[in-house]
Amino acid sequence: MVKLLKEPKAILRDGMELVYHRLPWREPDAPYLLQVLYEDDDMIALNKPAGLQVLPGGLFQQRTVLMQLQGTSGILLCAKTMVAKTSLAAFFAEGTSLIGDSSNTDMKQSKRRKISKIYRALVNGILKQDKIIIKQPIGTMPSGKPALSKVEVLERDSQLNQTLVQVEIESGRPHQIRIHLSFIGHPLLGDPLYDVGGQPMCFDSEHEDESFAEDGGYERPAKPVPGDCGYYLHAHQLVLSHPTTNEQVIKITASLPPILRTQAETEELM
Repeated sequence: MVKLLKEPKAILRDGMELVYHRLPWREPDAPYLLQVLYEDDDMIALNKPAGLQVLPGGLFQQRTVLMQLQGTSGILLCAKTMVAKTSLAAFFAEGTSLIGDSSNTDMKQSKRRKISKIYRALVNGILKQDKIIIKQPIGTMPSGKPALSKVEVLERDSQLNQTLVQVEIESGRPHQIRIHLSFIGHPLLGDPLYDVGGQPMCFDSEHEDESFAEDGGYERPAKPVPGDCGYYLHAHQLVLSHPTTNEQVIKITASLPPILRTQAETEELM
């Protein structure tokens, strides 16, 4: 027996089957071409364009990387086997475990670390220091998880009041670079969510009934939410040991978008 429930507070009982039907909604336009940078039997590295969301969420349910296989552009590393997935996860975990260990010098850490990811980013303001190491924990204080980002200034533009930086991360916390750079007072240029200090400007995850769009989806929130794009962050280089042989060192590079190139790099391409 199929019963149509119109009361949102109706109580379901054992044996009842709930089927949810929603109208398809028109998702915002998003790029969809994925360039393969590296592939073997164990893993594949893709060059994800900016504006293409990796996992379904918010306004994007179909136009995602997951839907093709299934904010950030650049290298996206995916495991093709469970063994490779386990090894790659261990590589990141090992790098994170070294953070805060004063007995390890940078040289020792570099030798022991089996995966390293380097980003390009454009930030607000002029960074005075040429190199900065940020160790601010990520997450709710005081239980934040260890995180470390190495920032190096590549080019300063005093006229536009912005700085081009390279960021090497030794941990992979969600939104780590965005949080760390805003923590030191230089949020990513165009970041709609994180403000100076590393805290979200606002978080609007609830939708009232009247916020439904005519096509069945949600109207775009008036305030920024975690899935919003618009900032300049690009996963540029990835260096790692092979997840199964553990011997071959692989270096993968995703070409830089014009806005994240130094003047010298731009001139070389002309």
